Amino acid sequence: MSAPDQEFSTELTRRRVIAFFIMVFGMFMAILDIQIVSASLPDIQAGLGASSDEISWVQTSYLIAEVVMIPLSGFLARMMSTRILFALAAAGFTASSFMCATSTTITEMILWRGLQGFLGGGMIPSVFAAAFTIFPPAKRNVVSPLIGLIATLAPTVGPTVGGYLSHTMSWHWLFLVNVIPGIGVTIGAWMLIDFDRPKWSLFNRFDWLGLGALAAFLGAMEFVLEEGPGNDWFDDDMVSTMTVIMVVGGIVTFWRAFTREEPLVDFSAFRDTNFAVGSVFSFTMGIGLYGLTYLYPLYLASIRGYDSLMIGETVFVSGLSMFISAPLVGMLSSRVDLRAILLVGFMGFASSTWILTGMTAEWDFWELLLPQIIRGMSLMLCMVPINNLALGTLPPSKMKGASGLYNLMRNLGGAVGLAVINTVLSDRSSLHYARLSEAVTWSNDEALRQLSLLAANLTAHGLNGTTGALQQMAARVEAQATVMSFIDVFVLISLLFASLAFASLLMKPPAARGGGGAH
Repeated sequence: MSAPDQEFSTELTRRRVIAFFIMVFGMFMAILDIQIVSASLPDIQAGLGASSDEISWVQTSYLIAEVVMIPLSGFLARMMSTRILFALAAAGFTASSFMCATSTTITEMILWRGLQGFLGGGMIPSVFAAAFTIFPPAKRNVVSPLIGLIATLAPTVGPTVGGYLSHTMSWHWLFLVNVIPGIGVTIGAWMLIDFDRPKWSLFNRFDWLGLGALAAFLGAMEFVLEEGPGNDWFDDDMVSTMTVIMVVGGIVTFWRAFTREEPLVDFSAFRDTNFAVGSVFSFTMGIGLYGLTYLYPLYLASIRGYDSLMIGETVFVSGLSMFISAPLVGMLSSRVDLRAILLVGFMGFASSTWILTGMTAEWDFWELLLPQIIRGMSLMLCMVPINNLALGTLPPSKMKGASGLYNLMRNLGGAVGLAVINTVLSDRSSLHYARLSEAVTWSNDEALRQLSLLAANLTAHGLNGTTGALQQMAARVEAQATVMSFIDVFVLISLLFASLAFASLLMKPPAARGGGGAH
């Protein structure tokens, strides 16, 4: 750099391209770890002797810590530089992954998992900031599909990778798999990243009160969204208490952000229309990305009785579809209006979930194949234009803080989406079960015929036909009610994406010069 206080260097060199790809791999590890554990929680629970309430915190602690770090990373990157922040985050993430694997109690696991999430959250926004800072606009049609692919592919294939590792080896390898690559990412980041220089003077203006408020706000929000659906929301004392903490923390966070000269979280990027609308789209993509990543395995496990490996093999289709379509989207983005691509992507996603509204309890791999292919392609058609439109018009000086907020919106979208999905599934399943039960009466000829067939089959096998038939009929009714609640969720997601599709026309194409540098 030509001056010590220059925040960004715009020269694109081979060294920086290699450094960027190392950062992308680090981001892949961090995002993958959100979902890699999801399909294998029963294995971890058995290994640590944890209760069902305790084991959920293996996921919750990671998500709470990560969601606090993501917006904080913008300030830390300006203070410490991208090199120091990313290398420290990668080293800490690797070390905490190893400690997760060596945990012998659920308390240890939750502690190290939280630290893993916090440090992993430091890597994710740095990649987006680097992509739109060091690469000129002409190169973004190659770079943007790459980070879009990683941001969507990692959580999608997480259950597949996790199911395979825990099934073929043990749950410890869910974490040990990070160690060797993590060491490589740490060394590579420390040696090669040279995009900017630290501004240690910012440490003197570090807002410790703002940090506490931010942690309270986002941490409590994540807790409420994670625990609320399973605990009847505000009927639970802890959820109510955390809601109060969330509100107070939020008020203080925004007060500090708008009254300090150097706030921890800089909201000024929202003055840019593209960034504001793009952040809303990022929030929506979080709902679709994490919502469907949750719903597919849930259906396959609860209705079809699949184990973690079978679930992984079934949902892998979406990831493969993303991987194949990424280069195509990159080529299209240089030739077609980004807003048109985004519109098609949103409508495609809506179509993929609308197909699922015809779901029955017999749906298997082949019935789920087409909606998964359309979903995978649509995710890529959405992510690349959203990245380019939202971040492509910002000046480099705003990029680090904006990248944190942009990624935060996607994570919050996932958290809010999962909370709403779980609430709808619970409420609608109970409603459908009550209605179906009313129809299955002794005056219903078809119900009596089905009971008679079930009873005869059980009696032929030397079992109590009458009691067993009633139990099987109740299980059938419950399964059907569950499937109907899934359909209700798919209808809501379809309407959400279809309604937002035309909002893409509100955005403006990035100027030719964009926010990045030149050769």
